[in-house]
Amino acid sequence: MRKVELQRVAPAEIEARSMELIARELGERTFPADQLPIVKRVIHTTADFDYADNLVFSPGAAAAGLAALRAGCTIVTDTQMAFSGVNKRVLEKLGGRAVCFMSDSEVAAQAKARGETRAAVSMERAAELTGPLILAIGNAPTALVRACELMEEGRLRPALVVGVPVGFVNVVESKQLLLEMDVPHIVARGRKGGSNVAAAICNALLYQASGNVRE
Repeated sequence: MRKVELQRVAPAEIEARSMELIARELGERTFPADQLPIVKRVIHTTADFDYADNLVFSPGAAAAGLAALRAGCTIVTDTQMAFSGVNKRVLEKLGGRAVCFMSDSEVAAQAKARGETRAAVSMERAAELTGPLILAIGNAPTALVRACELMEEGRLRPALVVGVPVGFVNVVESKQLLLEMDVPHIVARGRKGGSNVAAAICNALLYQASGNVRE
């Protein structure tokens, strides 16, 4: 086996070193102060610098997310993977919580009876929640489409929508719906995205809202 020379980096320094490398490779690109940590964390999560160009922030989107988190909001995810990735210790210290309705038996029953996806029906459950909401949609375009419909109907008023579903079928179209809506949003244009990206965006906001505390 060929010997590979590895950099010796202490475990606690790996993330900081990674962020330094990301900042260096971003070069002369500039971002607003509340957006830069989000862009860097998504790149850190994916090792994909395309996100420096395809992440779209509506005016005031990051500020709206930060305000919601500081007000103790609920983060609703469309997958258990995104739910698992959100730093719930930091979220709970801010008085918030994360929920995912994908495994809820009532959601599953309604989806089957109506011929809908569980992801779409889970957005209807989100509309029943009180208090400020952040929707973190990283997988299912059907969830994003249904969320947009509910917002148009006035039944759902999230403080921020993270719209980063991944894939090939109706993904770009669902993101375009959100881009045209008058709601604070962060969108990954094109086919790229994923539950890990949705969680990374939420965590970047969480760390800013908590003064960059990680636990």
